[in-house]
Amino acid sequence: MATSIKFGTDGWRGVIAEDYTFDNVRRCAQGFATYLLSKGKQGQWVIVGHDKRFSSEFFAAAVAEVLAGNGLKVYLTDGATPTPVIAYAVVDKKACGAVNITASHNPPTDNGFKVRNETGGAIDPDGLKQIESSIPDSVQDVKRINYAEAEKSGQIVKFDAAAPYIEHLTRDRLIDLQPIKDAGLTVMVDAMWGNGAGWFTRLLAGGKTKVIEIHNMRNPSFPEMKRPEPIQPNIDVGLKATVDNKADVLLITDGDADRCGIGDENGKFINQLRVYALLAYYLLEVRGLRGPIVKTLSTTTMLNKLGELYNVPVYETGVGFKYVAPKMTETNALIGGEESGGYAFRGNVPERDGILAGLYMLDFMVRTGKKPTELLQMLFDKVGVHYYDRIDTPFSGDRKSREEAILKANPKTIGGLKVTELVTVDGFQFKLEDGGWLLIRFSGTEPIMRVYCETTHQDKVQAILQDGLKVAGLKV
Repeated sequence: MATSIKFGTDGWRGVIAEDYTFDNVRRCAQGFATYLLSKGKQGQWVIVGHDKRFSSEFFAAAVAEVLAGNGLKVYLTDGATPTPVIAYAVVDKKACGAVNITASHNPPTDNGFKVRNETGGAIDPDGLKQIESSIPDSVQDVKRINYAEAEKSGQIVKFDAAAPYIEHLTRDRLIDLQPIKDAGLTVMVDAMWGNGAGWFTRLLAGGKTKVIEIHNMRNPSFPEMKRPEPIQPNIDVGLKATVDNKADVLLITDGDADRCGIGDENGKFINQLRVYALLAYYLLEVRGLRGPIVKTLSTTTMLNKLGELYNVPVYETGVGFKYVAPKMTETNALIGGEESGGYAFRGNVPERDGILAGLYMLDFMVRTGKKPTELLQMLFDKVGVHYYDRIDTPFSGDRKSREEAILKANPKTIGGLKVTELVTVDGFQFKLEDGGWLLIRFSGTEPIMRVYCETTHQDKVQAILQDGLKVAGLKV
């Protein structure tokens, strides 16, 4: 029986050699080709790229064969390429979409199949359903052409996506690199064995600023971390290296470099919600820009407060860039992001960009002359101190019955704070009287339940999370 392939918040991910096989990747590619052809994209170009996971380049080549076999033309990256660079290539090459072979921050056992539209951004939920429904049950129904033949005929063309992306950063005035190069900073970079390796070194070369990289080789087993996700404990080695090297900041990119993590000058992690608020504050206050903010419901209410202070609208979506990217495009948003550390910016493609986010953090430091801890204090002076944490727990059994149990629990207080509203846009978000929240939702990519919270009371974070586990029917 054929594997049932289901697309989550950002495409399909599976366990290599178990369900993530060449046959199943080819089936996915056929589904995407059928979808593109149904949209009238016959004969158009598609970008195909990949990360540094086990055999990713070979899975990408298999995808290229199928797309070419369906009459599409393929630009295939000539090596492992950051997701935001692949996304920009869609626009630069005027392609009709992209396939990216990556499992991003998942464990080393996994690989994935991401799809993008003609903007370089995530495809909306309806489009993902169409792709999923177009995946054939059998690999026998997949059309493909031999790679060598397709390359000889010009249907598959290898290319370097880096140069156009780098030119875009400066040409479109997203960032002025020279002041950062001249600042004399010591920048620690943890590339997490992924696609971000070498990028900050390349972009900031030729000045007084020094870049020190770790975990910048290819190693699909991801030593010294559980997975290439830019949160603790995965980043503890990088945080220690920041102190050991007396660096001014730590920039962390996840496996495919679409997400960014930040460590301060003292080797302390700045959580993703605070980084999102810092980036929005930088654009609004330091750059003087204006425009809507798009946020998932799992990220910080500090953004809502910044929206009020700077008189810009804030739009809230479900979790995942399949919701954020279309809303950014619709509203011409200044910034969009989510709790996982993915941030996208106006003037760029509507895709998370861990490289540009890291550059913006450096520019924030250079323009203000402040260290990360001082930037945080500037933010807190504006919106108050907010605290966040998250617990991920594997679950078994029927998801629907668990959802019904959460609704039935209907708590009046959580962590000692009064519940003021229940939002069910994506999961179950309980709004709290202090302006904080508790969110319980099922992962779209893994068999786990996530319990998150944000509050202005540091002493209530764990109590809120523990109550959340009880409401979810999980062991405390």
